[in-house]
Amino acid sequence: MDASTDRDAGDGAGSVAPAKRVFVKTYGCQMNVYDSQRMGDALAAEGYRPVDSADEADLVLLNTCHIREKAAEKVYSELGRLRDMKQEKRADGREFLIGVTGCVAQAEGPEIVRRQKAVDMVIGPQTYHRIGEAVRRARAGETVVETDFPAEDKFDHLPMAKPKVTRKRGVTAFLTVQEGCDKFCTFCVVPYTRGAEVSRPLARLVEEARGLTEAGVREITLLGQNVNAWHGEDAAGSPIGLGGLLRTLAELPGLERLRYTTSHPRDMDDDLIAAHRDLPVLMPYLHLPVQSGSDRILKAMNRKHTADEYRAVIARIRAARPDIAISGDFIVGFPGETDTDFEETLRLVRDIGHAQAFSFKYSPRPGTPGAELPDHVPEAVKDERLQRLQALLTEQQIAFGRSKIGETMDILLEKPGRKPGQLIGRSPWLQSVVIDQPIGEIGDLVTVTVTEAGPNSLFAVPASSHMRQKRVS
Repeated sequence: MDASTDRDAGDGAGSVAPAKRVFVKTYGCQMNVYDSQRMGDALAAEGYRPVDSADEADLVLLNTCHIREKAAEKVYSELGRLRDMKQEKRADGREFLIGVTGCVAQAEGPEIVRRQKAVDMVIGPQTYHRIGEAVRRARAGETVVETDFPAEDKFDHLPMAKPKVTRKRGVTAFLTVQEGCDKFCTFCVVPYTRGAEVSRPLARLVEEARGLTEAGVREITLLGQNVNAWHGEDAAGSPIGLGGLLRTLAELPGLERLRYTTSHPRDMDDDLIAAHRDLPVLMPYLHLPVQSGSDRILKAMNRKHTADEYRAVIARIRAARPDIAISGDFIVGFPGETDTDFEETLRLVRDIGHAQAFSFKYSPRPGTPGAELPDHVPEAVKDERLQRLQALLTEQQIAFGRSKIGETMDILLEKPGRKPGQLIGRSPWLQSVVIDQPIGEIGDLVTVTVTEAGPNSLFAVPASSHMRQKRVS
């Protein structure tokens, strides 16, 4: 977020009034992180500067996620704490506004202000461009609920961050290229909270990405609920998919690394797979959720692919990029899942081999078809299955990390470590890499040799010729 101050229009001397302060608490996915930053950029124009806690703030936004279990109840619990804080600050004559944004805001809508009257604003994901107006209305005493799906594109109205703000955020950045979902998996609320699949225009994405790289960003991760469903037109008006977008962005000066998430198996087309083969800047890491290894459960989930079709997609990707690391999502205990179904999931995990994965117990989301299915699995069974699955996935993650010991690789230095002189970088496979010896500065791409592997991180020393390329100042 950008720092800004309000000027008192009534003061001929142009005195500066204290800046208003905003704290944004972000839940859930990378797209929410990106959305929080864009809302912060919009609020900078309203005179708000970011602070690190609700205690310091005049405005608190909870940017919520509806994917995890009991997500809404966690938000209401936090709102209770903020209500008490609001009462204390109002007693001292201080302004304190509370806003709920994100997918819980979209799903719950007016119910939020009915249950928690301290809330001043409820703003869904498609109306973030109205955040400034909403704050002005709330400051005037109105309770604002904006959860429609407007005709205008919010990205056309959200301001770009100033270069100094982008630099402060670091050398890596997110860029939302696609929103919404048309797949309608029976367990998922995204089609109802984010709407239909929409792809941002190529020219706007290139413009935003160029602004990031010119401000010093060296790695961009493209985001979307189904990011590989992105489609658009190139400069000649010909249709292109995500592979074409990646090729276009790969030409930007100063951009060293590209990633994308989250993908759907049905949208892994030949051109995108070829991009993994052809583009050195496209990192060899792919998050491709499968959710289950049982065809029967996949059909009940409305995933529109089988376990063997998923295996075939992975085989094609690995043929194009043999060093690629695979990540995935898994849900255990979907309604009707039997022991046999679960064993099929374990078999798929063993067949694929994962560098990383996320796994969860199924929890019904109100309004989704899955919530209405019969034969819900007992919690104790879900617990036991999740423990077995996570043990296998952890074993694979540790093995993948250990396979890098002795390997020389390029890493991007992202931040200081906890110890003096320590630096933290990121491997091409998204692993955190710790270096305790002098090697460069944040933003440098350096070459290291891995000496150790922990459960979640690698440890490395500078290679004999460690500086591959300095960052662009």
